[in-house]
Amino acid sequence: MSERLRILSVSPFIPEPPTFGAQRRIQGLLASLGRRHDIDAIALATELDHRDAARQEMLRYCRRVELLAPRSRANWLKRIQQLRSLASPRSYEHASLRLFGLQDQIDELLSKNEYDIVMVELCFLASFDFRRASAGHPFPRLVVDEHNIEFDLTRQSTGLRLGLPRHVYNSVNWRKIRREEIAVWKKVDAAVFTSRPDDAKAKSIVPGLSTRVVPNGVDTEYFRTRSEDPTADDVTVLFFGTFNYFPNCDGMRYFLKDVWPLLTQQHSGARLKIIGADPPAELLAYRSDCVEFVGRVDDLRPHLAGSAVTIAPLLIGGGTRLKVVEAMAMSKAVVATSLGAEGIVARSGEELLLADSPEEFAAAVSGLLRDRDRRLRMGALARACVEQRYSWESAALELERFYREVLDH
Repeated sequence: MSERLRILSVSPFIPEPPTFGAQRRIQGLLASLGRRHDIDAIALATELDHRDAARQEMLRYCRRVELLAPRSRANWLKRIQQLRSLASPRSYEHASLRLFGLQDQIDELLSKNEYDIVMVELCFLASFDFRRASAGHPFPRLVVDEHNIEFDLTRQSTGLRLGLPRHVYNSVNWRKIRREEIAVWKKVDAAVFTSRPDDAKAKSIVPGLSTRVVPNGVDTEYFRTRSEDPTADDVTVLFFGTFNYFPNCDGMRYFLKDVWPLLTQQHSGARLKIIGADPPAELLAYRSDCVEFVGRVDDLRPHLAGSAVTIAPLLIGGGTRLKVVEAMAMSKAVVATSLGAEGIVARSGEELLLADSPEEFAAAVSGLLRDRDRRLRMGALARACVEQRYSWESAALELERFYREVLDH
């Protein structure tokens, strides 16, 4: 085995530009690994208008980049597939990936190149056949990077409070995903998880699974306070996240409905800023003079710098939330639910605040808005915590060590 590992990365989306959590993880790890190893990448290009620019960015840290477009992008086809999947033993997520002609591309690269590791992002892609190798060489080791435990995330997205259609669909679908995800864990050579709870849950189901916890990280040079950023005010509460990720929608629905009215009673001057593309109409209905929807932004840092408190009010989720470590890297005081901060090694009351009821959440945010000195102390401790534990470089080094262990054993 050479010092430079030969890695094939397979992802369900392009990691450039990194605008949501999963993209940030893939981009952060690949960019760090690419400084020391040879990486070829396959990514599925669901947004076709920026493929060329994305490829050029990826070539900064990848040796070769293949971006695959779906054979059909029609929205009506997606709805038909979702309906048909209810009567199928396969999940919709499994079936939808067959539109990309991905197996042909996998076969071509594996048969013509020698790889040590195939790193597959998310369990759904790991169902493809990776047991191929160029003539005279052994099969590469197959490792799946589990950003969440997918079946558990879908299971949490059931319940009538989320609406009857979603409840019915997810009640059927999460069991299919569970079968498929467990089959992947039994198939791969190893699995990577972002949090210890997810790692322990997977091992309780498949005890022989070889695993490593590689937490989500942050670019500590990019996410840091800068002289040109606005000064933090004493009133702005900030949430940022992509709204095509259901836990974000559900968390903000909870915050706006149950927490925000209590918070404004305690602090009448509070202002809420919500950043993220395409928020649903049910959230936009809360727009007012003190609730602002900004949409997608190219640079989060000025918005983080100018806010007083950042929130992560998630009730559904898994893995670790990049929004939390990115806010901590910017020296911001963060209030989160226990699930919102799950997997992050930080002390409640020191590096962040945990609050699991509407009353506790409103009181925690209100108290921080009134106490600038406490916010500054908490922000300084949060930044130190991130520097110590959550840089992408340290995460990539841990992943590299695991790759070598997998190859050695």
